[in-house]
Amino acid sequence: MGDVFAELVGQEAAVETLRRAAADALATLSAAGGDPVPSDGAATAGGMTHAWIFTGPPGSGRSVAARAFAAALQCVHGTGCAECAGCRTTLAGTHADVRLVVPEGLSISVGEMRALVLRAATTPAGGRWQVVVIADADRLTEAAGNALLKAIEEPPPRTVFLLCTPSTHPDDISVTIRSRCRVVSLRQPPAEAVAAVLAGRDGVPPDVAAWAAAAAQGHVGRARLLAADPEARRRRDAVLAVPRRLTGVGAAFDAASALIEAAEAEAAAAVAETDAAEKAALQTALGAGGTGRGAAGAARGIAGQVKDLEKRQKSRATRAQRDALDRALVDLAGFYRDALVAALRAPVDPVHSDAAPLSTAAAEKWNAEGALRRLEAILACRTAIASNVKPRIAVEAMMLALWRG
Repeated sequence: MGDVFAELVGQEAAVETLRRAAADALATLSAAGGDPVPSDGAATAGGMTHAWIFTGPPGSGRSVAARAFAAALQCVHGTGCAECAGCRTTLAGTHADVRLVVPEGLSISVGEMRALVLRAATTPAGGRWQVVVIADADRLTEAAGNALLKAIEEPPPRTVFLLCTPSTHPDDISVTIRSRCRVVSLRQPPAEAVAAVLAGRDGVPPDVAAWAAAAAQGHVGRARLLAADPEARRRRDAVLAVPRRLTGVGAAFDAASALIEAAEAEAAAAVAETDAAEKAALQTALGAGGTGRGAAGAARGIAGQVKDLEKRQKSRATRAQRDALDRALVDLAGFYRDALVAALRAPVDPVHSDAAPLSTAAAEKWNAEGALRRLEAILACRTAIASNVKPRIAVEAMMLALWRG
């Protein structure tokens, strides 16, 4: 029999916690009278409660864990067989009682959250649980967070909230929401575990799997992409070439422009097909191209709807650009981390093994202090972008800092 937690790599402790909670939830459903799960943030002996927060670094599998737990709660035969209709439809995103919120823009609005909370208050169609999964809950606006808080404080008896955030820091999730949730902490999967999954489950050659797992720094999805997509490898190679290009002020600005433009191109390619399909579907639904009486008024209405759609698509494109840029910065940080490791002669494997000769040569030129300053400049750039500094300004300042050392 299968297992809904099979995709959660290197998270044995978290999986055990979720299995116990799912078993407790099943026992609750089977109990006479069907008592609801606790609504005051306290868990029963088995660990089930009405609100959860999944935290961990990028690539650790926060949303994977939340969706797998949702499937375990909806499992018909037990606690996550991966074969019944409840498991399969939840994992596929089509279960009637599982709401999956994946923000496409920079934030989750209060309007979206109020509509979600309203739907979540309904009785489960399947008689089990009404599950709300919010990926990137750190993107909730303050008003949206308040709307969610009210629902978590007084949840319907069969509703479970699953929130995914990088951490429980107040910058990521409000203290009041945190206090009413049980936290499941995920770790960065070991490179060996990621490589084993790529080789055993995806059929990637072992040597390629080991390289991709190390280069992705424990990010399972990124490792799969590097192992399978030549274009992803080409973009990574271009990023790792940046340190050699920083020969002066002009070269630093050129490198910044190249990095920004590459992120923009990657994001545009990622959203182009979806944007076109959404626009065509909206125009068809609103009767675009019609003739006769009322056509002019309908056209004006269509224009307004299209404008709203384009606004949402622009926000999604901005998010995609920042995500693409952040992936490049993480790769670049890995290079300077390798240089720091080489300068300190630490017995640690490099992130970018194929670029080890370059990082070792750089370490001899900069020494440990210089490598550390450069690594800090990249981390400062990521922080600035997360604080809504214009990406081009942040990247240009970073490139100058990398050149100066």
